Amino acid sequence: MSKLETVAALSAPPLLAPPVLAALQSWPPAAEVLAAPIDPDLADTAAFCAAYDVELSASANCVVIAGKRDGELRYAACVILATTRADVNGVARKRLDVRKASFAPMESAVSLTHMEYGGITPIGLPSSWPVWIDSRVVDVPEAVVGSGLRRSKIVLPGALLAQLPGASVVEDLAL
Repeated sequence: MSKLETVAALSAPPLLAPPVLAALQSWPPAAEVLAAPIDPDLADTAAFCAAYDVELSASANCVVIAGKRDGELRYAACVILATTRADVNGVARKRLDVRKASFAPMESAVSLTHMEYGGITPIGLPSSWPVWIDSRVVDVPEAVVGSGLRRSKIVLPGALLAQLPGASVVEDLAL
């Protein structure tokens, strides 16, 4: 598939952020999840895909969105392919049930997820957050997502993402 040198994710705890490791340890399909070390300076999607020969159509990004309703700040995660962009103020905003949604500020996303910016993954997010997976992601045979750290990536069948706790597949989540 690429220049990634993968190992079983659970056999490589240093490649996973603590909440990601904890989530994988209690998730039955975790045996199918791989992890690969990467250069942290190449963690951003375009640079990563170019350096490791990963197709943009196999790279899935996890973006954290936020919005307020009745004074309550609500968060959700959107998992979309790198070839698309999240429909934040359309489908995502309606699902979050807020008047206006936006990308969560970096500081909030990092502190609430306990993951590094640029490495946030849908695995191990706060249990109160919905995780919306764009329907195109589940069709990817080997999807590459963050590991919670900039120094590694996770590789797994896209369909497994739909089995994450709190996850649901959403048609047209991305444009």
